[in-house]
Amino acid sequence: MSLILEFKRLFEPTQIGSMKLRNRIVMPPMVTNYCTTDGAVTERFKAYHQTRAKGGVGLIIIEAAYVHPNGKGFSNQVGIYKDELIPGLKALTDAVHEHGAKIAVQLYHAGRQTTSKVTGMRVVAPSPIPCPVMQETPKELSVDEIKELVEAFGQAARRAKEAGFDAIEIHGAHGYLLNQFLSPYSNKRTDSYGGTFENRMRFPLEVVRRVRQEVGDDFPVIYRMSAEEYVSGGLTVEDTKIFAQKLVEAGVNALHVSGGVYESAAMIIQPAAVPQGCYVDAAAAIKEAINNEIPVIVVGRIKDPFMAEEVIREGKADLVSMGRALLADPDLPRKASEGKVLEMRKCIACNQGCIDRLLQDLDITCVANALTGHETEFDVEAPAEKKKRVLIIGGGPAGLEAARVAALRGHGVVLYEKQTTLGGQMQIAAVPPYKGEINDLANYLINQVEKSDIKVVKGKEADMDTIREVKPDVVILATGAEPIIPEIPGALGKNVVTAHDVLKKTCTTGKKVVVIGGGLVGCETAEFLAEQGKEVTVVEMLDDVAMDVGPSTRSLLLNRMSEKKIKVLTKSKVQKIEDDKVIIENESGIQEINGVDTVVLAVGSKSKNDLLKSIEEENIPVYPIGDSVKPRKFIDAIHEGFRVAYNL
Repeated sequence: MSLILEFKRLFEPTQIGSMKLRNRIVMPPMVTNYCTTDGAVTERFKAYHQTRAKGGVGLIIIEAAYVHPNGKGFSNQVGIYKDELIPGLKALTDAVHEHGAKIAVQLYHAGRQTTSKVTGMRVVAPSPIPCPVMQETPKELSVDEIKELVEAFGQAARRAKEAGFDAIEIHGAHGYLLNQFLSPYSNKRTDSYGGTFENRMRFPLEVVRRVRQEVGDDFPVIYRMSAEEYVSGGLTVEDTKIFAQKLVEAGVNALHVSGGVYESAAMIIQPAAVPQGCYVDAAAAIKEAINNEIPVIVVGRIKDPFMAEEVIREGKADLVSMGRALLADPDLPRKASEGKVLEMRKCIACNQGCIDRLLQDLDITCVANALTGHETEFDVEAPAEKKKRVLIIGGGPAGLEAARVAALRGHGVVLYEKQTTLGGQMQIAAVPPYKGEINDLANYLINQVEKSDIKVVKGKEADMDTIREVKPDVVILATGAEPIIPEIPGALGKNVVTAHDVLKKTCTTGKKVVVIGGGLVGCETAEFLAEQGKEVTVVEMLDDVAMDVGPSTRSLLLNRMSEKKIKVLTKSKVQKIEDDKVIIENESGIQEINGVDTVVLAVGSKSKNDLLKSIEEENIPVYPIGDSVKPRKFIDAIHEGFRVAYNL
């Protein structure tokens, strides 16, 4: 059976209210920070959505658009709080419609999940209780102010219809204002908007009715909900099943099932440690609770069309949201419909380019796709003005991406990799628990290189003789980095190995292990060893461990380390390593960790760029990229490889 037939249900036309969609794939709202400070649409914002419409998605729901200035959550978020924003929004809807996709806007108010620094005014909420993450005490909304916000949602809906949107989504999920009123976790009011579930439903239902009044009976209205909040005293699926029934009665045309609040942020934008399809069962329960009266959309780590098709075929949801999957590959729907699954660039749920950047109030991008957010800046398919012979030394993430892009631009590319396999440190990074999806990215890059005209030489280390033989016009140096061996007495002992040795499985470790270094590599290696039943202690000089890890990934990692009884010693410096002990110094003085079988070094890496000076002396243009410049993350390596190769 062909893959196209395999995805038959996914690519069936479907309908939400009066809106007809070409398939069942939805791009859910994801804040980009691409707009102006007052919320106006920019060319960058428009191009980003237009690219995904061109890629074949059925429905695009643009990011949370704030309906009132005191509900703004991010500095350069799109707004819909004043009529002056309508022309820019109209240009956006026109651009998306050109490519056959439908487009909706998500109406939202951040409530207590923002700061006065972003809004420029006092943060507001149902009750004067700070969000545990944002930590700013909000002003309790008066009844008159609640009525004003109901009207703000209504007027935002009017603007959306005037701007040419095909539908509206009301954001009642993720701990934002409507969710805050609904949940006993955040709503401690004693008036008609608090206390009983009926009272807590009042504000969101008033918003739904006011929106409906403004847009009319035939205009599609979607409601996004957190099926579960994953906090003590928060909403559960049993609560949201009841609320879903009320939303159907209020005239909503579809439900969009998600979950989490800021305190449980890992369940909003799930890292790789959270199972794929994590909300499918909740969506199925809600679908059953409403007797299939309206379509249900499900989101949550659905990264490929195989899972999407299965969800729909089994009747657990009617449409499937694929968010970060479309950041990684805007053409995923088109590729799936054509059966080109090996061409798909899959999301690896690392969160480095998207939510980790957004939580710093930066613009988003994607580790795997350097074009995300830069669609107007590069045309990869346009031939380079001058074709060059390009030698790339190193087949890790930076080198592979550079080779892929240089070949697309028409250059003649030769790639040397001293190992017998391609992938570089992606091979190591994919070994620890919950990191296997990094192989998806490695396999994509390797496939792109191997299917092209690039000459690949594996198992041979390039040297100056190689360079003279190849006679390149330009060299891209992607030789990566190697582990640092610290100047600690005993660091070269026979019982000492590096984290790379452990993850490459080129060494054995004893029962009791001390890992020196509590960054990402040290913590992941510790977890890898603990899963083998080892007794592991992590020693870190800084005040805490995993400080170089994004917040949602870090919280889950630290929880797992605790569950696996990994001992963590912070503010501790290793003084000496002996045959069966590690001597450390911390606030308690000199201490010994006795009975140690193996010591694992994870204190960082240093660049390998020995060839750089020699190449420069030959007067050959040379561009070091990735870890050969400075050890960093995959996002830096891949994006640097892309940009250097593009600009040759």
